[in-house]
Amino acid sequence: QVQLVESGGGLVQSGGSLRLSCAAPGSIFSSYYMGWYRQGPGKQRELVAVFTSGDGINYADSVKGRFTCSRDTSKNTVYLQMNSLKPEDTAVYYCTAKRYWFVRSPSDYWGQGTQVTVSS
Repeated sequence: QVQLVESGGGLVQSGGSLRLSCAAPGSIFSSYYMGWYRQGPGKQRELVAVFTSGDGINYADSVKGRFTCSRDTSKNTVYLQMNSLKPEDTAVYYCTAKRYWFVRSPSDYWGQGTQVTVSS
């Protein structure tokens, strides 16, 4: 069973910052597209950021300029640096290893989720 281990969530005030981390098995990290989704209260799960073919990164419009997705291949870890956080960023954030970067697939792997709460 593939495990994606997330850490770094918590409670932060509006305008603050948090960094999420996600460690993956090497075989998954090197062959899948790593990224992040989130699911806010009463909302559907939505893309936050994902690595694309050619090592680009696709960001949701709502986080562009505020969030930065990066990775450390020596640690098989992907990060999500979240700055200028807003209350509407409150959600459970999920690390994902996607079979295809442009579409969700039954072959995708998911972390357990980490709660991010932004107070106003």
